[in-house]
Amino acid sequence: MRYAILSDIHANREALEAVLADMAGQGIDGLIVLGDIVGYGADPGWCCDAIMTRVAAGAICVRGNHDTAAAARADGMSANARRAIDWTRAQLSLDQQGFLGALPLVARLGEVALVHASMNEPEAWSYVTSDTRALPSFRATDARLILCGHVHIPLLASRDPGGTVRQIGFGIGQPVPLLPSRRWLAVVGAVGQPRDGSPQAGWAILDSAANTLMFRRTPYDVAGAAAKIRAAGLPDDLATRILTGR
Repeated sequence: MRYAILSDIHANREALEAVLADMAGQGIDGLIVLGDIVGYGADPGWCCDAIMTRVAAGAICVRGNHDTAAAARADGMSANARRAIDWTRAQLSLDQQGFLGALPLVARLGEVALVHASMNEPEAWSYVTSDTRALPSFRATDARLILCGHVHIPLLASRDPGGTVRQIGFGIGQPVPLLPSRRWLAVVGAVGQPRDGSPQAGWAILDSAANTLMFRRTPYDVAGAAAKIRAAGLPDDLATRILTGR
């Protein structure tokens, strides 16, 4: 099975459409979404419907902090994020809010654990930004592979049989063998708001038969998405961030 792994769509229709089109040429068998379907971007309803349709068809989706806020309240968020969530909530139907609020915090697919932020405290929305910060997630589950998002910057770490966790380098578009002698954690990056210096949509492909993970980038109409954020009256910083990938 080849799974497309998407996270942090953040209501960016242009990015999501481009990734879905890219998936069509990659022999994808299944879809996993790691949360934050909404927030920041100008098309929360469209993006929510797109994922709802795919979940109904068998995709797996967990809940992110922006999804939680859109369905309930925006606690502990920055001023820009709170402003965007308040606007987002007004754009969503009750069915869409209900879908977001009912998503699980964690899910399991065989030996793969799925979470938006970290496995040790999924509801605390901790950021896994290094091998040190990955260690608590390894301790919280026996899964051989942990997939998460939230950080908007791709990362790959492994834990050897002795318990040592190391960050692993990788190339975009190059399959990384997930050696069975180790356990693995991957932060797959962000579809709708990358923060690693590249504005292209970030996602990943897990090949369970070949036992590989590949980080992928997909170009999209960044300028068009930024213009829609500004036209909606959302904070200008949110448009600038997707233009610069920061």
